[in-house]
Amino acid sequence: MDEANLLRYLQHELEKPPFAISVKQFPSGFSNLTYLITASDDKEYVLRRPPFGANIKSAHDMGREFKVLSLLKPHFNKVPNPINYCEEDDVLGSPFYIMERVKGLILRDKIPEGINLSPDRVTQLSKRKIEQLAHLHNLDLDKTGLAGLGKPEGYIERQVEGWINRYYKAETDKIPAMDELADWMRANKPNSTKAAFIHNDYKYDNLVLNPETLDIVAILDWEMATVGHPLMDLGTTLGYWAEANDLDILKPFNLTWLPGNLNRQQVVEHYASVSNHEIEDMLFYYVFGVFKIGVIGQQIYARFKKGLTNDPRFGVLIHLVKASAQNGVKALELNRISNLND
Repeated sequence: MDEANLLRYLQHELEKPPFAISVKQFPSGFSNLTYLITASDDKEYVLRRPPFGANIKSAHDMGREFKVLSLLKPHFNKVPNPINYCEEDDVLGSPFYIMERVKGLILRDKIPEGINLSPDRVTQLSKRKIEQLAHLHNLDLDKTGLAGLGKPEGYIERQVEGWINRYYKAETDKIPAMDELADWMRANKPNSTKAAFIHNDYKYDNLVLNPETLDIVAILDWEMATVGHPLMDLGTTLGYWAEANDLDILKPFNLTWLPGNLNRQQVVEHYASVSNHEIEDMLFYYVFGVFKIGVIGQQIYARFKKGLTNDPRFGVLIHLVKASAQNGVKALELNRISNLND
């Protein structure tokens, strides 16, 4: 990070520019790079830019992510305030945007010290999480101006083919279960044209919580948000929603395996109770979700194998790909989405 260049940019662009800044990278993300900027007047900002070595333009479009936040903020208050977007590469070597920092608790792979995660509180948190997803899906696309951010017609077909193609472009190891899921999805695509604004990466570690009440303060990481099929979004959430008897490699993204959480079938039932969208074909959407998560893991692992990143977390992601595929195959065998490893 060229802090001197960034400081000059901020002094030119911000209404009340700082005379000095310090920059520190948040270490926990797996995709776009996120930095904390602390200014000389004690104001804090968050800067997001694409990862080094990435060549997936649609997944790392900073201008689009900034536009999403700008359109959502007046209608959906669980997003940070967007502040500034820089399209040029000459400041930091790539486009980037700046938003307000929202402070709070983010649940990752370990129970944080001093936080009460009793079963009763966790039950309420998991319900609130699904209610916020349904609220997002219930937004009026035309009134919010979000309609222009996607093409809902043919969304399922494009997503299935797109993620299958991405997988084989990034393939490093032969995983028969991923092949099986790809073939099954192609043969079992629902004929549905529902449309909603969807997050596409909705999981606990993308939520900022009030540490006292566990209320949701903000939702982060809108890089894959679009107008598409709401149950595809729910399916991705279910793919990340590890249950207690799932393999450990599936658990770092969520504490959904803690006592008190809804299981995946209960998630679907609660979503149905608060959503404007009818529930159907959830086995397909869950299988799509685990396949998509497997592909994301495969893409990052492929970057690691090519030496484009040396983050040791990325070196084990091939096991995430295999475990995701395993859950998908078991769901097909058992014709259910919960309790797959009893």
